[in-house]
Amino acid sequence: MNNKFRTLLLFVACCISQSSFAQYHIKDPGAISLNGDWMFVLDPAELGISNQWYKEGVAKASRQDIVTVPHCFSTDSRYEFYTGTAWYRKFFSWKPASGKRVILHFDAAFYKTNVWLNGQKVGDHEGGYTPFSFDVTSLLKEGGNELVVAVNNNTWKTNTIPGVKDNGDVSDAFVGWVNYGGLIRPVYLTIEPEVYAENIKIETTPDLAKNSASITARVRVKNASSNAATPKIDFTVFQDKKPVSLKWKTKSASIPAGQTAVIEAEATIPAAQMKLWELDQPNLYELKATVGSDSIASRFGIRKIEIRDAQILLNGKPLKVGGGNRVIDYPGLGSLEPDWLVEKDFRLMKEAGMEFQRLTHYTPGEYFYDLADQYGMLIITEVGNWQLTGKQMDNDSMRTKFKSQFREMAERDWNHPSVMAYSVGNEYLSDQPGGQRWTKDMIAFAREVDPTRLYTFATMRLNALPAKPENEASQYVDFVSTNTYGGHARSLDHIHKLYPDKPVFISEWGTRSDGNGGEAYQAQHIREVLSEIRKRPYVAGISWWTYNDYRSKLFGTNVNGFRQWGIVGPNRQPRRAYKVHQDELSPVTIEKVGYQSGEQGVNVLKVKLTARPDFPTRKLSGYYLKTAYSKVLIPDLNPGESKEVSVPIQGFEGRAHISIYKPTGFLTTETEFVLE
Repeated sequence: MNNKFRTLLLFVACCISQSSFAQYHIKDPGAISLNGDWMFVLDPAELGISNQWYKEGVAKASRQDIVTVPHCFSTDSRYEFYTGTAWYRKFFSWKPASGKRVILHFDAAFYKTNVWLNGQKVGDHEGGYTPFSFDVTSLLKEGGNELVVAVNNNTWKTNTIPGVKDNGDVSDAFVGWVNYGGLIRPVYLTIEPEVYAENIKIETTPDLAKNSASITARVRVKNASSNAATPKIDFTVFQDKKPVSLKWKTKSASIPAGQTAVIEAEATIPAAQMKLWELDQPNLYELKATVGSDSIASRFGIRKIEIRDAQILLNGKPLKVGGGNRVIDYPGLGSLEPDWLVEKDFRLMKEAGMEFQRLTHYTPGEYFYDLADQYGMLIITEVGNWQLTGKQMDNDSMRTKFKSQFREMAERDWNHPSVMAYSVGNEYLSDQPGGQRWTKDMIAFAREVDPTRLYTFATMRLNALPAKPENEASQYVDFVSTNTYGGHARSLDHIHKLYPDKPVFISEWGTRSDGNGGEAYQAQHIREVLSEIRKRPYVAGISWWTYNDYRSKLFGTNVNGFRQWGIVGPNRQPRRAYKVHQDELSPVTIEKVGYQSGEQGVNVLKVKLTARPDFPTRKLSGYYLKTAYSKVLIPDLNPGESKEVSVPIQGFEGRAHISIYKPTGFLTTETEFVLE
C-alpha cells in the first residue's frame, strides 16, 4: 500500500468506528477506517455457509459478541486457541457519489477469508499475512450497509502456506508457530476516481562515481470507466519536504475501458540533490504521481546492493552487520501489531545491534518497514514455505498459492529501501530434487515480479553435506543463507568451500534460555560464536533466532507454552543475553584511558573509541556519547581506527555512566567506568 493524497468526497456516518485508528498504522491518510466494534461469532461446526449467515438480517435474530478489530480470536480469552471458522459483521452508513470507485482493503486476515456485502459475495482470499482488496462500488447502497467476513485459521493442513508437512512424521503435526486467527490487521475503505493509480514501483540506480542516480517510476493505472482513457501524469520528488526539480521522460498510454496499464517515466537525480540511503544516514525521498484527478505517493531511498568477491556491498562498502528474527507474538495480542508494540520491538532490536535480518517466515505489518526505512535497518522478507516436502513443493496448487502470497508481499514492499532481499523458503529439503526445482523456479518467478532485489532461502542442508555445489539448491541464490546451530566454524568453512564466490548470511543461530546452562550459557554462546564469525570475512550477517520468545505447539516447547529462544522474554523483558548481544554487535568499542581531576568540580575522563575492524564493521560518522551532564561528538572512524576523546565529568560521584548513540538516536552500547 502507498500514501494517497485525495479529498474525501463521500460522507461516512459516525457509526464507522475510529476507536482503533490511532493505535494501528493505516498508510493511506485518506482511508476510512472500519476498525473498531464488530459483531462476532464462532462457527465450530462449519454451519455458517450452508445456513447463509452472510445474509442480511441474520444478526438481528441472533446473539453475538462484540469484538474490536483488528482482532485475534486465538488470544481473546473467550475463544482462546480456537481453530476453525469465525464470523465478523460490521454495520455502517453510506452516501454514494457518482463517478467514484470504493475499494475495500484488508491489510491481512489469517488465513482463509470470505467476504460478503449486503448479502452478496464480494470475494475470497487465501494467505494470512499479505494485503488484499476488492472493488465494492456496485454492492454499496445508500444508508445502511452490512459487511460480513468469515475467517478460518486452520493451517494444520498439508495444502496451506504455511502448512503441515505431508510426511506423516509423528513429530511434524504442527507448524512452528501458532495459527493466530482473525482480522489481524486494519480494515478500511478508500475512494478513487474512475481512473486511478493502483500502485507505484520506484527504482533507483545510483552512479557511485558520479554521485548521481537514475530514477524510474512505474504507475499501475486502473481504468474502471466505460470509455478508453489517456490520463495525464505528473511526477514530483520531494527531499526534506522540498520539491526537487527533475526532467521527466514519460511514456503516455491509452487504457481501454475496464483495463489496467503500467505507465513509465524516467529522470535523473543530479549530484546536488543526491543523498544515499545508509544504515546510519537513512536519507529518504518521496515521489508523488498525479494521475488525472488521482494521486499516489511513496517514500523511497537511493542505495546500491550488489554482490562482489563473496561480499554483499551496500553503496560499494562491505556489509557486516548483526541481526535477529522477530516472531510476531505478544501475550494477549497474538499476531496483532499495534503501533506501540512495533515501535517497542524496533527500538529494542535496533539497540541490540539487530540491523540486518530475515525477520521471520512471513511478512509483518508494513509499519515495521516504514521504521526500518526511516531509522536504518536491512531486511530479508520471506513467504511461508516452512519445511515443505518435495511433494508439496511440486504441487501446482501449492506453487500457485506461494506465488500469489509472494506477489502481494512484493507489491506492498518493493519501494522500501530497507527491503534488500527476498527469501523463497526455510529449511526445506534443498538437497533433494523437489527442493532444487522449487528454488530455481520460485526465484525465476520472483525476479519477474521484482528484479531489483537479491534472492536467497534459508537452508539447513549445508552444515555437513553435500560434497558438490550442484547437489544443493544454494547454487541458485545470490547469497547463501544458513540456519546453523552449533559447529559454526566447520559449517561456515564447508559452505565457503562449496560456494567461494557467494557471501554467507547466518539466517538462524542461537540457543534457548531454558536449555542446558540457562541464561548464562545463552549469553556465553553469543561471545563464542562471534569469535568464530570475526575470523571469516565472507560472513555478511548473522540473525539470532529469536529476538523474542513465542508461543508454539511444536514438540520441545516449554511447558509454559513458549519457545524461549529470545534475548527478550514474551513481554520484552531483556535477558542477560540482550546486553551481551548489544555489546558484541556494537560497531564501536570504548575503553578508559585515564582520568584527571580539574578545578571547580569539572573533571576529565579520557576514553579510546575504536571502530571494530572485523564484525560488525562499517565507517562510523555522526556517532556521539552521552553522560549525565554532557554530550560529546565522536570523530569519524574508519574500520579498525581508534581515537581518544575527552569527556567532561561533573562532581565526584566515583563512577561515570557513558552511553554511545548512533546518528539516528539509537543506543549502540553503554558502560560504566570507575573514576580514579
